[in-house]
Amino acid sequence: MLVYKFGGASVKDADAVRNVGNIVSKVKDKPVFVVISAMGKMTNAFEKLIHAFYEGDIQAQESSLKFIKDYHKNIIDDLLKNSSSHAFDDIDNLFLELECMLETETEKPGNFDYIYDQIVGFGELISTRIVSAFLNENGISNRWMDCRNFVSTDNNYRDAKVDWKATEEIIYKKLLPIAKKQIIITQGFIGRASDLSTTTLGRDGSDYSAAIFAYCLKADSVTIWKDVPGVMNGDPKKIEDAVLFNQLSYNETIELAYYGANVIHPKTIQPLRNREIPLYVKSFYEDELPGTVIHHAETTNDIPVYIYKENQAMISVSTKDFSFIVENHISHIFELLSKHHVKVNLMQNSAINFKLCVDDNASKNNALIESLSDIFETEISHELQLVSIRNPKDNDFEKYAGKEIKMEQRNQKMIQILI
Repeated sequence: MLVYKFGGASVKDADAVRNVGNIVSKVKDKPVFVVISAMGKMTNAFEKLIHAFYEGDIQAQESSLKFIKDYHKNIIDDLLKNSSSHAFDDIDNLFLELECMLETETEKPGNFDYIYDQIVGFGELISTRIVSAFLNENGISNRWMDCRNFVSTDNNYRDAKVDWKATEEIIYKKLLPIAKKQIIITQGFIGRASDLSTTTLGRDGSDYSAAIFAYCLKADSVTIWKDVPGVMNGDPKKIEDAVLFNQLSYNETIELAYYGANVIHPKTIQPLRNREIPLYVKSFYEDELPGTVIHHAETTNDIPVYIYKENQAMISVSTKDFSFIVENHISHIFELLSKHHVKVNLMQNSAINFKLCVDDNASKNNALIESLSDIFETEISHELQLVSIRNPKDNDFEKYAGKEIKMEQRNQKMIQILI
């Protein structure tokens, strides 16, 4: 069985969806399981809608909803020609469900993360309905499935943990027999908690969804279709002469994802490594090119890799009485980081100061700083960039000599600089 995952860029408009059809048609005689993200930048659009709803800004909410509906309508009008198809009713029903959710009081109105998860997943539900209907209209018979019926999670909204035992059991018993017979179209990113509320697996979690299904279906391979030729040693928009990796090991890929390389979601690799399922990263523009294969074979890549994480913040923590930062202080800081679900991208400590580089997420960071302020003096800096260079060249650090460096860590294998 093949698992294909198409990201937002690969379904961003009608022509892109047609290209998905072209790629899937080449393997339609094999068991193919297709995971699809929200279209284009729709997750960003849904996030604007969520913030407007949460803040009670009716005008912004109506504007955001109209933008989302118009965006999808334009694609639907271009793609779907059979006006009597039940797909139109399915898509209308999803928008109706979304509007009803926005007009009625939620069960947990004070929990932003809960509200986020109940709304943002409509992007995936709508996109997969559209793609499924288009494929069926064009002779690629498939069955649309709601992935929330199969991916069981806890209720840690926006970063839910998969209940692997329950998920594997229901996929193996209920989904595998169907997937062996026909192409399945389903969503990435979302799951369902035991109270039947929708959960999400973390931003850009559709790659992880593909790995979950591949593991449970015991797939032969996973292919992630991107707008790049494969895994490269840096963003070709930011570095000249970016190099394509023909192959990477699982361990190398996990390391690159840990440091922020955004080609593969960090959680994707482990389930595939456990079953030794190869992962292909290929271009949906040139699907005949080999791309990059990530597999169990150890590789010895010494090519420099340049990873840029934008929208970073630095939180500086010191004791109010200027005493040293010691073990009990650090333990308390990490308890609060865990409590507020703040991930540390880089940290550095001195005698009286502890610095943390984190994603610049206002709601999480403000809550963290408020908790820290009971004991510590805190400061936060915004609009920073974290640069990580694996296998650095001798002159790589010199590029940043004239910049204000907030934090840095260096060893023979890695340089990290916060600027």
